[in-house]
Amino acid sequence: MANIPSEYGVERSLLSWLDGLGWETHGQDGDRGANTLDDAYGRDNHEVVYWNLLAEQVIALNDPVTADNVDKFISSLRRDLDVENLMDGNREFHELLTKGKTFSVQRPDGTTDTVYVDLIDYENPEDNRFHAVNQFSVSRETTIRPDVNLFVNGIPLVTMELKSLAQDNDWVDAVSDLKAYEGDVSRLFVPGLFNIAADTMELRYGAVGAPREFYEPWNDAPTEYADDNEMRQAIRALCNPESILDLLKHFVFYERRAGGDAKIIPRYMQYYAVNRILDRVRRGDHKRGLIWHTQGSGKSFTMLYAAENLLSRPAVARNPQVFIIVDTDKLNSQMRDQLSNLSLERWTEAESIDHLQELIEEGQSELVLTTIQKFQDVEPDTQGNDEVIVMSDEAHRFMEADLGSRLDAALPNCYHFGFTGTPVREGERHEDRNTFREFSPEGEDYLHRYSVKQGIDDGLILPVYFTLRHQMEWQIDETGLDEEFEHEFRGLSTDEKREFLRKNVTATTLAEIEPRVDRAAEEIAHHYDEQVSPNGWKGMVVTPSRRSAAMYGERLRERRGEESVEVLYTSSKDDPELIQQFHTDSEERDSIIKAFKEESEPELLVVHNMLLTGFDAPILKTMYLDRNIKNHNLMQAIARTNRPAEGKENGEIVDFQGVFENIDEALDYDAETKAYAARDKDDLYDDLVAQVETVMEIFDGIPKDDTQEATYEAVNRVSTHPERREFKQGFRDLQNLYEAVAPDGRLVAEGIERDYKWLSRIHVAFKRTTSGDDAPEDDMREKTRDILDSHLEIGEIKRDFPTYKLGEEYLEDIEGLDNPGVKASQIAHATREHLHPRENQNPRYKRLSERVTDIVERWQGDEISDPEAVEALKSVEESVLQVEEAAEAREMNDAEFAIYTHLTEETPDAIDSEAQAEEVAEAIVSQFRDRVDRSYAGWKTNQQTIAEIERILLDVLVKERNLGHLIRDEDGFIGNVRKYLIQNHG
Repeated sequence: MANIPSEYGVERSLLSWLDGLGWETHGQDGDRGANTLDDAYGRDNHEVVYWNLLAEQVIALNDPVTADNVDKFISSLRRDLDVENLMDGNREFHELLTKGKTFSVQRPDGTTDTVYVDLIDYENPEDNRFHAVNQFSVSRETTIRPDVNLFVNGIPLVTMELKSLAQDNDWVDAVSDLKAYEGDVSRLFVPGLFNIAADTMELRYGAVGAPREFYEPWNDAPTEYADDNEMRQAIRALCNPESILDLLKHFVFYERRAGGDAKIIPRYMQYYAVNRILDRVRRGDHKRGLIWHTQGSGKSFTMLYAAENLLSRPAVARNPQVFIIVDTDKLNSQMRDQLSNLSLERWTEAESIDHLQELIEEGQSELVLTTIQKFQDVEPDTQGNDEVIVMSDEAHRFMEADLGSRLDAALPNCYHFGFTGTPVREGERHEDRNTFREFSPEGEDYLHRYSVKQGIDDGLILPVYFTLRHQMEWQIDETGLDEEFEHEFRGLSTDEKREFLRKNVTATTLAEIEPRVDRAAEEIAHHYDEQVSPNGWKGMVVTPSRRSAAMYGERLRERRGEESVEVLYTSSKDDPELIQQFHTDSEERDSIIKAFKEESEPELLVVHNMLLTGFDAPILKTMYLDRNIKNHNLMQAIARTNRPAEGKENGEIVDFQGVFENIDEALDYDAETKAYAARDKDDLYDDLVAQVETVMEIFDGIPKDDTQEATYEAVNRVSTHPERREFKQGFRDLQNLYEAVAPDGRLVAEGIERDYKWLSRIHVAFKRTTSGDDAPEDDMREKTRDILDSHLEIGEIKRDFPTYKLGEEYLEDIEGLDNPGVKASQIAHATREHLHPRENQNPRYKRLSERVTDIVERWQGDEISDPEAVEALKSVEESVLQVEEAAEAREMNDAEFAIYTHLTEETPDAIDSEAQAEEVAEAIVSQFRDRVDRSYAGWKTNQQTIAEIERILLDVLVKERNLGHLIRDEDGFIGNVRKYLIQNHG
């Protein structure tokens, strides 16, 4: 097996790639690169910006700023980092980074002038300074040390955390660390653009403040950055200085959300599609282009990024008017709400045909949102701006009802870009609808494409599986059939009548036959209860008529209750009572849809035409399809179920019409689209079988029984690399697959459930051992918990694998465990959990934490045996317990003991005696308590707190005790003391 690089190896590789992109890198030689830059520019480790470097650059980039007034400017800028809320601060600082900061300068005649000072030069990138360093340590309330940071003119824009699979960590763990850093030292991220989380195999990036699910891959690159090494390609394409400045200046939105503002940066397909549009407009060689991006990839934001760039970049278009056109009032409302919540400034909505006519004639440079229907009576040739760019959403529907011709007449001299996830190619005649011919120049199918396969590979959408139910058994009620039908076909048997119905009756008629609806509703209710509901997912029933929708609604409500099922359509007074009973108005439908998207009822929606396009509800997993749809309509329907959610492995379509019986006929698309749009659910079962075999192989040679000995041996095997990582990731994927497939009779018949039960037992024991979780079974999902409840004696596992915590009594209890690998895992986890929050409270804790990391790495790398690891870790644990005892023995509080320990153990040559160290520690802590206001929430990170601590140290060390050399100490005495005081009093 090839060696997997360590975390440090990943760090060195990444720095070398950055070096090749034009960054000034420090740290490739094995040292802490940040130290080099710290020394060069005199940074104190509580600062996040290289202020002296920034001062040099500000003077160089701005004539009004000089050596005489730059300190005043920098002092003002420092205050812009003092924020209570990270996202508010990030939004405000982004404004400074992209538009400059106002500054009052004094003229020679004594008057003052207000100017804008640029922090970054976007027009002349070569005039900026680009630095990449490793191990950038920042101490505020706590100390963090990300692996790599990127600085432009001394300002931190990108923070990277790297993990090594060799140490059983992956990019998910890196994201967790980055989120902790944002909470612990938010000041570092106030200027930040995005973060990067990577391991030895994968890389993800996410905007500052983004949750883990919005960390995504960057899986494409221009030719000059293309590389067979996917991670190197991602770094080269995403982190080259040109792209960093482009993203910072032109591709950042802030969105107002109920839970707090969010920063939005583009996905790679959005970024490259926008740049294709900008290039086409800049060159002017073609006036059309098709953006074919699969549903769920964020086409709306692609259009908004394009609009913002077109309006803000004179080099592309001098003074353009930009139109975003949708084809339904619902989509118009959604886009309007999106625009209202974004930081995009120059936009308006066409409220009527007359208003649209007025906007076209005025031709003001702004974004105009309108529906295509408003063009129906707009006068032709009234275009008031000769630079008009049109972007049509859902372009496959744009050509209907001749509205496209109306738009062409109203805006004859415009660029027109179509956006769709489901283009139409229905024929080659002029009158046939053909999205490619309508929007693409001759010889070009599309300007930019992002396929279903790419979406699945990137994790933006889920694979969808189908199950055929069109040949279900149902009884014909002869007495209920039409008399004329009976008279005409009275000679046919029941089976022959059924066959006639299947061959000659329309799908709509078939879907309205009561015995069939009864049987289908029974199957839907059973399938939903068994397969979908246990994990909290929801379903949608799609019918060919309002009548059949009403029939399904009645029967499903009888089985599941009135609150559980809602039917969505409109009706009139002329409709029969069967249909009228489910009539809803717009407000009622909005309320139902909102409740459906949440975890409340309804659980099932029954629809005819509604919600088959543009409806995003990640909680929707299963569609019960009793309607014969094809091509782009079918692709739209499939996409309703493919939105990702935590624990959701796939979308699912249960097909009552046989639509998927011949996928080649149902989807007139290329082979790749057909292959990935929807797969037979038997494929999902096959994936589950293969995954069970993969995970079981980890335990070859171990008896697959429930004995204590077998469980001990299995847990021991997955205690170290690489089996530990393989089991963690393998069981996570396996659980998702099992939850998606179960129940299925084949699981029992073919022994899959038996194997899964055994692996679940091992997983519970493993989690108790490695994470100290007292009840890991509670975190498993519903169907897996059912297996645990039915087949496992959890109390027995708890007895065999007690939760280990730090303390003398546990050191004795651990001796009762037979397996040294299990012992080592438990002690390592407990010691790390105890030390992690204390690392900045006392220098001994920091050293002990580093010892634990070293021991675990050597143990997992097979450099030391299980028994040796146990003894080494026990020694560390005993040392941890002795720290508290030593403080008590000296009758010191935690802060005093931390400072005393630092003086006696970290800088022993700087003091005369232990007694002097004790006196200094007591004096510092005493003055800290008297002089630092700790009565408000933000005291720990406030600049006044930091300044007052420095004044206390000057008073105690310089004025009172002639120990000024401590302040000049290169080991960072001031930063460490500040850390001890804040941590122990926080």
